[in-house]
Amino acid sequence: MSWSSYQKNYFRWNKLGLALDLNGLSLKADAFESMRPAMDEAFAAMDALEGGAIANPDEKRMVGHYWLRDAERAPSDDIRRAISETYEKVAVFARKVHSGEIRGTGGTFTDLLVIGIGGSALGPQFVAQALGRPGEDRLRVHFFDNTDPDGMDLTLAHLRGRFPTTLVLVISKSGGTPETRNGMLEAAHAFLGEGVEFPRQAVAVTGEGSQLDKIAESEDWLARFPMFDWVGGRTSETAAVGLLPAALQGLDINGLLRGAAAMDAQTRLHTIEENPSALLALAWYFATNGKGEKDMVILPYKDRLQLLSRYLQQLIMESLGKESDLQGNPVYQGIAVYGNKGSTDQHAYVQQLREGVPNFFATFISVLKDREGASLEVEPGVTSGDYLHAFLLGTRAALLEKDRASLTITIEEVTPAAVGGLIALYERAVGFYASLVNINAYHQPGVEAGKKAAALFLKQQSQLLQQIHSNAGNGQTVEEIAAALDMAGEEAALHSILIHLAANPAKGIHCAPGPSPAADRFSAT
Repeated sequence: MSWSSYQKNYFRWNKLGLALDLNGLSLKADAFESMRPAMDEAFAAMDALEGGAIANPDEKRMVGHYWLRDAERAPSDDIRRAISETYEKVAVFARKVHSGEIRGTGGTFTDLLVIGIGGSALGPQFVAQALGRPGEDRLRVHFFDNTDPDGMDLTLAHLRGRFPTTLVLVISKSGGTPETRNGMLEAAHAFLGEGVEFPRQAVAVTGEGSQLDKIAESEDWLARFPMFDWVGGRTSETAAVGLLPAALQGLDINGLLRGAAAMDAQTRLHTIEENPSALLALAWYFATNGKGEKDMVILPYKDRLQLLSRYLQQLIMESLGKESDLQGNPVYQGIAVYGNKGSTDQHAYVQQLREGVPNFFATFISVLKDREGASLEVEPGVTSGDYLHAFLLGTRAALLEKDRASLTITIEEVTPAAVGGLIALYERAVGFYASLVNINAYHQPGVEAGKKAAALFLKQQSQLLQQIHSNAGNGQTVEEIAAALDMAGEEAALHSILIHLAANPAKGIHCAPGPSPAADRFSAT
């Protein structure tokens, strides 16, 4: 790579502490020029979005996560006031918790249990790990982010003996999300088991008038915070969803918002070369041929950013994974995202990245500052941080040697402003890319399909239990049960439900295994 070529595809924004190196993509000389008309349309679409246009026609709602960092841009006084009032409420509540004015039944709060799923957990988890300071945080933070009973037990085990000083934050826009509802019930049951009144230590972040809102009001929870209809879960980290747990942990939420706002200002520019989100979206477009032909591998060379790939999985895949374009034509768009951290990944899957199927492009994320204070020299003149940076350069060079595409994002250090900037950078890149490929980035119809199917299986489970317990003395095969319930053709699903029931003694189902699934017999215990 020549020095002149390097400079042409290396972009830096000193005020943001950000650089973007696209040299690993082997871009054509006229790459940006050829995309200017399409990017002009993307810029116009983004301007309309921020202006309050209905960006989600099927849901008849606006998309306003950018207003969260600059309320003056919101399209109405009501929205501006709601944003400002929520921020003030978050700050005041956190301050009262930290001072002990708001306290648990056992005294000043020491721990925070956040219960959510998807965007109500991934963003808060990422920020908590990226910016947390164990031993210095105002509250120790724990998460329920699934409906796995054993996973919840593991988390509760860390909190045993501290339930009276554990604040619980339940996050769900509808209030009916099963994973979050189940986590809330499990936490309440655990608290009651130790004589702690759950409502006296619970806070809701939810939509106004939702099921959760009504429960929190009727049970007189400590507080309720809004989830705005015009903010999607995967873009809610700078709403109460992300700011409240961060503030309670003791993180600098004002710095986070400033960083996001500064990135927003830069990414509103209509000049490709000055706009980091436009450049990032175009990088994705060139790397995937605009058709999702390559996976995105996120390689942050910083332990604090390990959860970035999980956070970006939802932001990118839920936004871009669409069957149809804006006109309803089948297009099957999307970019698969995975990753962990460097240099761990060099000992995991980089072997395949370099020499296996070339079905990816890598995103290296470099953090220039190693740590606070001086570092030990592990060799003369060389620190552990020097090794980390050398491994990044070495892995990138090894991939380039095999013509494996990559780009590199560099930040100076992991600060609240830098993390806010990364969040805003990727949020707008997603919007730009969606415009380039003509899809709606702001709805998620596929998510509902799984929820509906799960509800059907739970209904079948209820019917199975009734059928078996009403014939307690008889062992029945799956085929016999399916025939009795008029569910012929559903045998595979019924068998899966039944063996799960039999593995949990409280359900009262026994399985006598046969030589094949068809020969298994199920009866009441």
